Amino acid sequence: MKDRSSLENQTIALAGVAQSARIVDQISRTGSYPLEFLEASIHSLFSFDVPDVDSVFGNVQGVKLGLQNLSSGLATGGDETTASMMRYLFSILHLERKFAARPDLQQVVQNRLQHASYKATHFASHVNETCHSVAAIYSDTLSTLSYRVKISGSAQHLQNDANAEIIRALLLAGVRSAYLWRQLGGRRWKMIFNRNQIRSVAIDLSRELGIR
Repeated sequence: MKDRSSLENQTIALAGVAQSARIVDQISRTGSYPLEFLEASIHSLFSFDVPDVDSVFGNVQGVKLGLQNLSSGLATGGDETTASMMRYLFSILHLERKFAARPDLQQVVQNRLQHASYKATHFASHVNETCHSVAAIYSDTLSTLSYRVKISGSAQHLQNDANAEIIRALLLAGVRSAYLWRQLGGRRWKMIFNRNQIRSVAIDLSRELGIR
């Protein structure tokens, strides 16, 4: 079990949101995705009882893409891809707050994720099969809320059913990370006012993984 500071744990959880946001953007634009990080994000939904924040994603390596994109997103300036990722990140944080106000939907999601976890462990041979189950959960619960995350990108890729399911599954994974971030003391105003400190922690955590 990792002995991390409160800010480190918050940063890892927030990187989980950034990772979901980044892959959503990539799929919507190109139809492709990094399988390793997609799997880590989706399987974070089934981390019901883990000893530390790292373990939600398997280990901190599982959220490497999120750490990289979070540090880029919190930097001054940035390109269009980074800006798009940050828009999704803030949208997911907002969606989580709407979801947090609906304990009835939370219970439904929890129950169905328990069932999906069993299927993923015993029957799914590829993460796409798990995304199919998770996407259905998202459609039946979070997509009924008054606020929805607006996805932009290539119509060709967005109209592909498999891509649409992966995106919905990633949005649910992002909300799960956002919920964890808030549980750990994360707040939007803290992210804005302490952006340089959070960015520094994200870079340090990345360097633990040998990222330069």
